[in-house]
Amino acid sequence: MRPTKKLGQNFVHDTNTVRRIVAAAELRPDDVALEVGPGLGSLTLALLPACRAVVAVEIDPVLAERLPRTARERAPELADRLRVVPADAMRVSAERIGAPEPTSLVANLPYNVAVPVVLHLLAELPTLRHGLVMVQAEVADRLAAPPGSRTYGVPSAKAAWYADVRRAGPVPRSVFWPVPNVDSGLVALTRREPPSSVNRDAVFAVVDAAFAQRRKTLRAALAGWAGSAVRAEAVLRAAGVDPSTRGEQLGIGDFARIAEVAATL
Repeated sequence: MRPTKKLGQNFVHDTNTVRRIVAAAELRPDDVALEVGPGLGSLTLALLPACRAVVAVEIDPVLAERLPRTARERAPELADRLRVVPADAMRVSAERIGAPEPTSLVANLPYNVAVPVVLHLLAELPTLRHGLVMVQAEVADRLAAPPGSRTYGVPSAKAAWYADVRRAGPVPRSVFWPVPNVDSGLVALTRREPPSSVNRDAVFAVVDAAFAQRRKTLRAALAGWAGSAVRAEAVLRAAGVDPSTRGEQLGIGDFARIAEVAATL
């Protein structure tokens, strides 16, 4: 087989790196690890002895078919802990993943779909309590960025709805095959309760509108979402947010409060 750019295939081949990832993931013996894009199985083999089971979601049919055989050849005493789900991680359902339900997301995510995969899985699988993912360094910065920082944006705010997110270290290019043209980084996730009981989609609509024109004040940026700039200002003031503020200054709790007020005005 040959790695394809279309599927974002850059396989980790360094033993020390996969051991480092598994150690940083802090898996417990009763955890069920969800791995997305297992590729040739390097990380899979390191995960098998660290937890109760590994569920690997692989979109490439050739790799999905080969992975169980790799486990039987390389770790025969642990191969029965592995279950492969041939599916697209951006669309896979909890029902398709089945039992045992994953409790931890540990994966080397394809660069081109890392953010939507993380957000989809956190939404679809409430049993995911923690995780450690390897992504492009720039994506890692965006996911873990706090309000007010230069890289804070839609991925940061939406990820914060589900979890506390932090950078967990860099990863050199040399551990991949083929060697990518970008640096990578580890991101740690710890699930927490949403900051509000308001409908998540309503909150995310506010986030999307606020960052669609991030140079504009919220009064202007939310005008289309609210129906007019006048109503946007009224909603913002009722939510305790200065209308002249920009979206990058707000945390996910602020966006939730705006959505909640908008539903009542």
